[in-house]
Amino acid sequence: MSAAKVKMREKKLRNQPASVQYSPAPPAAERSPHNGGEPPGTGNTNKAPHRSGWVRGHRRDGGGYTKEMPKYITAGGFARARAAEVSAMLKAVTKTTGSSHVFGALPKHMRRRAMSHNTKRLPRRLRDVANRMREKSLQAGAKKKEQAKRKSRKARRRHGNLLLEFNRRQRKNVWLETHIWHAKRFHMVKKWGYCLGDRPTYKCYRPCYRAMSSHCLLQDLSYYCCIELQGEEDKLLAALSQLSSKEAGPTFAAAVCLSGCRQGSVVVYRAGRYPSQPLGSVTFLWRPRAPGSAHRQLWIWVHPTLKQDLLPELQAVCQCLEAVVPPVVPVVTAAEVQPAGEPEVKPESPPGAEPKPGTKRKRSCKDAGGPPAKKIIGDGTRSPSTPVTWKSGSTGIVINDLSMEIVRYRLIGPQSHTVLTETLEAAPGCDDKSQPSSLWWPQHCMDEGNMNLHQQQTEVFHLLKDIYSSSELPAGTVLGLTVEDPRLTLPRKKVKALPCVQQTQEVDDDRRTELVLRGVPERCCQSFLWEQSIRDNVTENKISEKELNRIRSEVLVPGSRLSSSPLQGRVPVLLVHQPGKQAGHEMSCWGAGWDLLLPKGWGMAFWIPLVYRGVRVGGLNMSLKHSQNKAAPHFPHDYPDCPAGARFQEEQEAELLDSFTRHPPAKRTNYIKHGCLAPFRCPWQQLAEEWELIAGGGGGEERGGGSQTTARSEAPTEVEKTSQPDVPKPVSRFTVLRNRKALRLLSSWCRPTTSRGQRLRRVGDEPPLVRSAAASFLSAHPMSLVWVRLSLPSKGRPELHAMLCAPTAEDLTLPGGGGPQEPPHRDHFRSRDKGKKKTESPAGRVLGLWPDPLPSVASHCARVALGWVTQGDFSLSAGCGEALGFVSAAGLLETLLSQPPDRRGTLLLRNPTSLHYRFAKVNVEV
Repeated sequence: MSAAKVKMREKKLRNQPASVQYSPAPPAAERSPHNGGEPPGTGNTNKAPHRSGWVRGHRRDGGGYTKEMPKYITAGGFARARAAEVSAMLKAVTKTTGSSHVFGALPKHMRRRAMSHNTKRLPRRLRDVANRMREKSLQAGAKKKEQAKRKSRKARRRHGNLLLEFNRRQRKNVWLETHIWHAKRFHMVKKWGYCLGDRPTYKCYRPCYRAMSSHCLLQDLSYYCCIELQGEEDKLLAALSQLSSKEAGPTFAAAVCLSGCRQGSVVVYRAGRYPSQPLGSVTFLWRPRAPGSAHRQLWIWVHPTLKQDLLPELQAVCQCLEAVVPPVVPVVTAAEVQPAGEPEVKPESPPGAEPKPGTKRKRSCKDAGGPPAKKIIGDGTRSPSTPVTWKSGSTGIVINDLSMEIVRYRLIGPQSHTVLTETLEAAPGCDDKSQPSSLWWPQHCMDEGNMNLHQQQTEVFHLLKDIYSSSELPAGTVLGLTVEDPRLTLPRKKVKALPCVQQTQEVDDDRRTELVLRGVPERCCQSFLWEQSIRDNVTENKISEKELNRIRSEVLVPGSRLSSSPLQGRVPVLLVHQPGKQAGHEMSCWGAGWDLLLPKGWGMAFWIPLVYRGVRVGGLNMSLKHSQNKAAPHFPHDYPDCPAGARFQEEQEAELLDSFTRHPPAKRTNYIKHGCLAPFRCPWQQLAEEWELIAGGGGGEERGGGSQTTARSEAPTEVEKTSQPDVPKPVSRFTVLRNRKALRLLSSWCRPTTSRGQRLRRVGDEPPLVRSAAASFLSAHPMSLVWVRLSLPSKGRPELHAMLCAPTAEDLTLPGGGGPQEPPHRDHFRSRDKGKKKTESPAGRVLGLWPDPLPSVASHCARVALGWVTQGDFSLSAGCGEALGFVSAAGLLETLLSQPPDRRGTLLLRNPTSLHYRFAKVNVEV
């Protein structure tokens, strides 16, 4: 019997008592001749086996049901069975059909479709029942009408309704101004309270690298938060000096002393807690001094994950504890504001008048409630009661949170300046200066000094066209400029911006040489983008796309440029030069470019013209690859000692573990057999603690890389013992070594080479590496991790969380450059849980992963572990595998001391899913 027939029979007999349900006929072996069966030993023995179950009609094999009468009956049971049959029969008779309509009482030849809305077509005996059912359906329909019905797609695609829907979808994750453009072309991810583009939907890894190397790559960095500080220069520097240290590199005061260079980066710490409690890396931008004024203005750009840690520290050191809540602006609803591109709504008809057939339903006042029908930009994503300004009564410093108030685009590549000069054009002066205007540009043109400054900035901007590469300019150069609306000069099709050779031959060499050597003059760094009132004026008076298309339609020759551009299209911008690769001596200045800062609301007006100049667009993934090729730490990936870095590591571990557990156990990698204790995270604290004990004399045979420990337990009891060492754990927390002097010394001890190890690099006169020097180094920097760059001279592609180990003396003598093999490990937990049920196994255990607590991470494998890789891939710039990661400072020095001078700085790298070690050259970049 088929499954459908079985379900149908069960549905029919679900209300029947057990006494009337017949069991299937017994098999042929149990039949007796008295029941109509064949006697044993007779009949066809090759007959197919009997299939039990009920079928319509007679049995398939021709047999019948048993006809034997019972020998006796029980009166009580028999009466109960008959009563159940009678009740089931009555229930089946009185129950209506599944449709619950009166039409089921009619024969099929009498049913008509018109009876559903005209009950007079029914027989008289059924009209009353039909009328009652109709009233019930009308009452139920009235209740359903109270719930809002989903609008048609045509209605949902209207401009005002689209804005309402987009604003609703931004309640949890904020959209950038280029979100819709990215959502059509990128894989979007929800991170840090934003919806960001991670990687394109098409294959473009190599084209993006070629763009960074030879042309231009475009990225939207508007999700970075901007914190503005205003006050006297000496008080600002005194407060900010508590958050940084000269030992870790440049501070906030370094850019103030440099002429013409106002932009820089610095690692910030908690106030007075250097070097134990770092917060992360930030970039800052100083506004040029006003003549005769000590008032300064500073912008600090921070990552969204760092803002919650840095903002309280800034409020504490600046003593800005008085929050200023902005006045609540009355919300203008969709009925009061006419969205752009919508026709004007005519006054509605009187309440008593009925709508004419064929007319559209007007939007009632009930629909007018809710969020405004305006596109939310800037700080409109935050609650009106959220404070964005803090003042100090004692120091006079003011802190403003300018998150989402400034659009920030990054152009990476040697032709970034060419793309900017092709896209942007300096704004012309205002002809009619006598007419009063609410726009900022006519008022600005009335001052002769402002126009002279604008002319100087325009000349410097034109000089950028004659520079061959963006890396020729000094790092941190800033240029302020006022440009025209780039939509007015948008080309009809995409063109690739290329440098003009003819202008390069005609340019004044002296002025270009001065620009390359000294950078932009300090006076030309000024921009009206620093002024809040001008930024708001530019945003509010932006020309809509509808108005711009109307102006274009009035041009006699389609596609030609407008003779006179509107005054609303004057936008103040800032061009900030971003340096390229600064660490090491290879591929110097690779990845240099420019940052373009704009007022909010003008994102797409500049994005589309930039894309039409032939740039490649990258997402978060390419930002990580850009940092990897520059050999620069990427925040928050390469800051494990910061709170934001710790949170990122936890989120990354959860994502990788979720992806791992989605596969069936037979298709997963057994990391226990590969000897990988933590494939989804890096236990930095445990590694630093173990190496402190080893370097302090508690390691015994584990000291150095020449004699490796093989204390890997083979019994389950020994595994449990190694998970709980008897030695007391240090209380101090690990830190990443950022002292420039110490890193320079460590770099000279590592025998720095090129990425492929062809030749030695020159190093300064540093003391030789001896055990006494190493001991003094470790005493000055205990529990430290060192950020290193590793290159694989032969085969191999480093992966995330690959192990960095110390080679033995025998490993360094292997021929052919091939690394050793890790012997396979034994999975004790799998053999222990083999005979147990799932309910008896420990909760939370994942097959193939070590449970917490972990055993010794340093001596678990045949080679002593020094650290792990945080970024790794095949480098297209170096032509070999390169990785960035951290190693223990104590473990690195112990390894260097045990290696011969000619092979010093050689480590072993092993991916989590492999048992093969690869040789790698270690470099400490300063």
